[in-house]
Amino acid sequence: MGRTLFVGIDIGADTNVVRIIDDTGDDVCGFSVSNDLPGTERLVEKVVDVADTLPVDKVKIGMEATNLYWWHLSQALHDDPQLTALGTEIAVINPKVIDGFKNIYTDMAKTDALDARVIADCLRFGRVRPTPPPDMRYAPLQRLTRFRYHMVSNLTREKNRALNLIFLKFSTYQKECPFSNLFGQASTAVIGNLTPDEIANLPVEELVDLMLQHGNHRLKDVPEMAKTLKRAARNSYRLNPKMQESVDITLAMSLETIRFFEKQQKKIDQAIAKEIKAIPHTLETIPGIGPVYAAGIIARSAIFQGLTITIALPNSRA
Repeated sequence: MGRTLFVGIDIGADTNVVRIIDDTGDDVCGFSVSNDLPGTERLVEKVVDVADTLPVDKVKIGMEATNLYWWHLSQALHDDPQLTALGTEIAVINPKVIDGFKNIYTDMAKTDALDARVIADCLRFGRVRPTPPPDMRYAPLQRLTRFRYHMVSNLTREKNRALNLIFLKFSTYQKECPFSNLFGQASTAVIGNLTPDEIANLPVEELVDLMLQHGNHRLKDVPEMAKTLKRAARNSYRLNPKMQESVDITLAMSLETIRFFEKQQKKIDQAIAKEIKAIPHTLETIPGIGPVYAAGIIARSAIFQGLTITIALPNSRA
């Protein structure tokens, strides 16, 4: 059986620390390179030089999936013809695997060079499977759906914050709200601009006009809705006047943030719908599954750099 060279790379935002060992676990060399294209070219030259000097029949390179610092390095190593000629296997390893493997070492110091040595040893012993390069049919969709998940999570948190502020301002509003969407235009116009006292004292006709104006005249039975609001306003706790201004300011800013997130969500949904058109599938023929759901399912089923892609399906209540 031919000799194999094991290359461990501890990745950083600016610098990559490299340790190379042989089949027996003996150190061959160690060095550092910048985490950019010239640094990667130097890394490849060094690996090829060592492989020719020993010589070896195979090269295995491993790195942790640290944030996204590994992305460009992994791509460049996969695309390098010199490494391909050496039959190089490249693995992007879950940091939990490296942390678990490190437990076999006792009283080991924490340095970048030693971490790179552990990664190389993990390649030698850990039955680490090579990671295929990212499939560019799915990688853009993965990035879009992951960002959508992040955006929906932020939107949900902001709505929960707004609900707390709404309770302070108008304690019965959430329970008695006559609008189908508490964060719709008509609802936020009422809760954002009027206090419970103002709603209770406002003539029904003026409240109806306000609701119709901001509801785009699509609301039904608006006089009854106005009466419900006035009744809820009378039953609501009254906020201490010293708190009124601060709650009004923070609620207005929170509602503005929600509107911004909702506009951004529409943009990301359009981008996802455009991207998924390039991927042949039949998921959207299933009732209830649209472009965003289909994108989440497809992205989730793809294997990206040996790691399962995070699903990012829509949240109807977000």
